[in-house]
Amino acid sequence: MNGVLIIDKPAGLTSHDVVNRVRRILQERSVGHLGTLDPLATGVLPLVMGNLTRLAQFYTTSEKTYEGTIRFGFATDTYDAEGEPTSPAQAVSVSLDQVRQLASRFQGTIEQTPPPFSAKKIQGVPAYKLARKHAEVVLKPVQVEIKEFEILRVDDRRVDDRSSDGFRVGSAGCIAAFRARVASGTYIRSVAHDMGQQIGCGAHLESLRRTAVGEFSLADAHTLEELTTASKADHAEDLFIHPRKLLPQFPSVTANEEMTARIRTGRPVNLPELSPARVVKVFAGQRELIAIATRVAGTLFHAKIVLAAEPARQLANNNKD
Repeated sequence: MNGVLIIDKPAGLTSHDVVNRVRRILQERSVGHLGTLDPLATGVLPLVMGNLTRLAQFYTTSEKTYEGTIRFGFATDTYDAEGEPTSPAQAVSVSLDQVRQLASRFQGTIEQTPPPFSAKKIQGVPAYKLARKHAEVVLKPVQVEIKEFEILRVDDRRVDDRSSDGFRVGSAGCIAAFRARVASGTYIRSVAHDMGQQIGCGAHLESLRRTAVGEFSLADAHTLEELTTASKADHAEDLFIHPRKLLPQFPSVTANEEMTARIRTGRPVNLPELSPARVVKVFAGQRELIAIATRVAGTLFHAKIVLAAEPARQLANNNKD
C-alpha cells in the first residue's frame, strides 16, 4: 500500500504510537511520519507508506504552522504542561500589546536552546533519556527561524503590582493564545519557556495544535477513527493525498509506457519538456508516482529515487512474503 495519509493526531499519543496504530489498521508494515509531535500536541501528522516512505527526505526542512496557548506564571522541566513545575507559581497580568511586544523579540532568525526533554542527542544519547534520569542536560543553542509569531489574545484576569519590566504581577494566571509559522527544527516549547524567563515569572506551553506541515493542512487530515471505518469498508486509500498534490515545488511529467519501463529499471530517459525545472515528479498515468527525476542535460533525466520497481520484480518480491 503506497500513499501519503494525514492524521489529525489526538493528545496523549506519541507520533510513534500513531504510526503503530496505522500499521495495525492498514496491515502495512512500512509506515513512517514526517515530523514528530509531542504527546501533548494535536493536529497535522503526515504519514508516508510503502514505497512513498522514500519521499521523507524531501520533507526534512518543511515549514510548520501552529496554534496554541502559553501560560505565564511558572516554568516546567519539560517546558510544557506535562512537566513538573520548576518555580513557584505566581501570577502575571499583561496587556495584549505587552505580550505582542515581547513576542516580537522572537521573530526572525534567533538563537534557541532546545528543551532538555527533547530528541536532541548528547554523545549519541537522546536528551530526554538523560533528563528522565535527572542527569545534567547541556544543549548548545541552535539557529532557528520564526517566520510569523502572532499573539491573538490574552486572558488577563487580575492586576496587582507592577514589575521593573512593566509587567504586572498579581495573584491570577495569564494565558496568551498565539499562531506561529516556523522553519523546521524550531521548538515552540522553548519559545514559551524563554518568554517566561524574559518576563521573570516563568512560562510554559499549555497547548499546541499543528495546523500545517509543508503543503499539508488540517483540511487534509483524518482521525484514527475515520481511518478505521474506511479501512473496514476497504476504502482507506480514498483518504490518501492525491499523488499529484505531493511536493508542489516539483512539476509533474507523465511518462509513456516506454519511458516508464526505462525509469522502473533505473535507466536515464528523455521526458516531455514541460518546464526548465531541474527536478520533476514522474507519473505513469494520473495517480502512480513512479520516480523523482533530476535533469542530466536537455530533456534527459535520471531518476533520483525510483518509487515503483518493474512489475516482474514487484511480483517476485510479493511472492517472497
